[in-house]
Amino acid sequence: MVLKRRINYHWQLFLPIALCLCVVFGLIIWYQYKREADYRAEMLTSQLDMINRRVLKAYENDQTIRPLYVFLSSYFAGSVYEDVRITVYQNDGTLKYSLGIPMPFSSDDLKVVKRIDTGDYGRDVVSDPSGDTFFISRAASPDGRIIVLSALPFDADVSDAIDVDSTVWLVIISCMIFTLFIAYYFTHMLTRSVTLLKDFAYRAATGGHFTGYDKFPRNELGDISRQIVALYNERERAIEQIRKERKVAIHAIEEKARVTRQMTNNINHEIKTPVGIVRGYLESILGDPDMDSATRTRFLERMLSNIERLTNLLNDVSTMTRLENGGDKIAVAKVDMYDLVYQIDYDMPANNLAGSLEFSFDIPLECYVAGNYGLINGMICSLIRNAAMYSGGTKVGIRLISESDRFYMFAFYDNGKGVAEEHIPHLFERFFRVDTGRSRKQGGTGLGLPIVRSTVITHGGTISVHNRSTGGLEFIFSLPKWTGD
Repeated sequence: MVLKRRINYHWQLFLPIALCLCVVFGLIIWYQYKREADYRAEMLTSQLDMINRRVLKAYENDQTIRPLYVFLSSYFAGSVYEDVRITVYQNDGTLKYSLGIPMPFSSDDLKVVKRIDTGDYGRDVVSDPSGDTFFISRAASPDGRIIVLSALPFDADVSDAIDVDSTVWLVIISCMIFTLFIAYYFTHMLTRSVTLLKDFAYRAATGGHFTGYDKFPRNELGDISRQIVALYNERERAIEQIRKERKVAIHAIEEKARVTRQMTNNINHEIKTPVGIVRGYLESILGDPDMDSATRTRFLERMLSNIERLTNLLNDVSTMTRLENGGDKIAVAKVDMYDLVYQIDYDMPANNLAGSLEFSFDIPLECYVAGNYGLINGMICSLIRNAAMYSGGTKVGIRLISESDRFYMFAFYDNGKGVAEEHIPHLFERFFRVDTGRSRKQGGTGLGLPIVRSTVITHGGTISVHNRSTGGLEFIFSLPKWTGD
């Protein structure tokens, strides 16, 4: 397959213009040359015509021609007409006068080398039988009896007088070259945008990087070209943004699926333990009809304890699912934090939520947050329950530490033993336990702190945890302010 090489667009535009300019200049040169040659020949022959007229006038006035010859010889001395020959014939070919060597009378004896003018008595460049070349002018008297021939030897001086000055050609050619250069420059500027757009299209198709944005000329075509490149770059950025967002979305979906699988596996594991214990006690009771009442009662109490643990686990799983999958559907209202914490403190002796811990709070009046009363109440109760089960301290409390235009910042703390630093990053993970065996004996589901974190995030806040310098853990969390009426 033979590939045809295409001519560059710049040359496609420049070559026709250059051809037209060359044709125009060619016509101008031809016209100027002809005009200049005619003018120079006319100037040369006008002198010969003047001589012819003076001779014919002397004839008409019946004057002798010799004084005229003497005058012309002295007048033309040192000029191109110095060697002029003047020959006067009668119409029958008889020579009457001659200045210099007579010119032949018969036209048959003269060979026309170059025709200057037309007519019976024109002006030509001729050669005589000896081979000498002359510039000749003929004239006849009105009655036709006298014929005058004026001739100049066609030497270098006469040739230079007739030929066009070479300076004229130099000027014309210089003007043509300059005009072609200007045409080349402006066609190059005009097609530069097309060339750059071609490079841009190639790089866009092959995935290359285009760096010629600032090289487009400052004209309408350049502005259009820059706009095309800008639109393409914006499109590429949009596609790249969509690609990143899609990657993030896929990662989020995969992470959610991974967490769901992990949570399912953990739930299965957590459920198997109490179910296995209950089944074991039931099999023991059913397999021993004569079991004493004290043992039977102890088995039943342990079965009830594990059923309560299983119930709490299912409730916590339900709460986690509700927060993660339906957080945007949770009803948000004006919640008075002082009233909420005060109510928890008031109910604490009855429900034994804090165990042996002393609970205190420092929440100002009219501290209103935008949230779900039940979820926030459950979150704080989970923090208190977690401290009662694992902190090993004597005090627990919550206080407002700062506020901004949009959020309140709270701190929940205890004065217990805290946890090892390597466990801090994992406290909000599902089913994570610092001491697995001890935690299971105390009845924890491993979902208390994850529920706390999900509750805060669902409300649009943030939460973190660290060990206090004086001992114990401190949870720092934010909740949005109520901005309604």
